[in-house]
Amino acid sequence: MDADISDSVSVLTMGAAPWQAVLDDAPALCRQAAHAALAKGARVPWLTAAEVGITLGDDEAIQRLNARHRDQDHATNVLAFPLLDLDQGRPLQAPGPGPLLLGDVIVALQTLCAEARAASRPIGDHLSHLVVHGTLHLLGFDHGDEDEARVMEDLEREVMADLGLTDPYAEPVAGSEGSDQHAPEAVR
Repeated sequence: MDADISDSVSVLTMGAAPWQAVLDDAPALCRQAAHAALAKGARVPWLTAAEVGITLGDDEAIQRLNARHRDQDHATNVLAFPLLDLDQGRPLQAPGPGPLLLGDVIVALQTLCAEARAASRPIGDHLSHLVVHGTLHLLGFDHGDEDEARVMEDLEREVMADLGLTDPYAEPVAGSEGSDQHAPEAVR
C-alpha cells in the first residue's frame, strides 16, 4: 500500500491494556480490514483513500454511544458513524481538495470476545469481520431488508476471503477452538 492509503485509517485504543492482553496486533488487523473493505466496497476510486477512524473500546463506552445515538441502551459489537451520505442508489461526485472524512467505527472488546467464543472463531478474525462490517456501513451499505443484507453479507464474505479469513457467516466447525486462544478471564 502506498503511504497515503496506509495513513488513511487511524486506530484509537481506549483502555489499551485489556486490548493488548487479548490481541496485541489489534490496530494492525483493523487497518488491514478497513483498507480491504474500502478497496472492495468503494463504488468510485477516490473513496478508497477516504479517512476512517476506528476506536477500540469496551462494552460500557459502546453502550453509552448506542443509547445516545440509536436509542438502544445496551452494548453491541460494532457501531458505525458515517460522515457522508453514500446511499447506494445515488451517483457520487468527486469531492473537492483536502481529506475526505468517511466516518468512525467503534468496536466493543467484551462483546467481541463473547461472540468469537460463542462462534468458535479466532478473536482476530472476528475483529477483522466487525471492522469490515462497520467500514461497509460507512460506504453506504446496510442490512435493513433481506436484499440489502444479502448484498452486504456477500461483500463481507468477499472481503474476508481477500484477507485469507473464513466466511464469517459459515457455521462453526464442530470441535473448533480458536476463539479462546487470547481472551483472558478479565474480558470473558
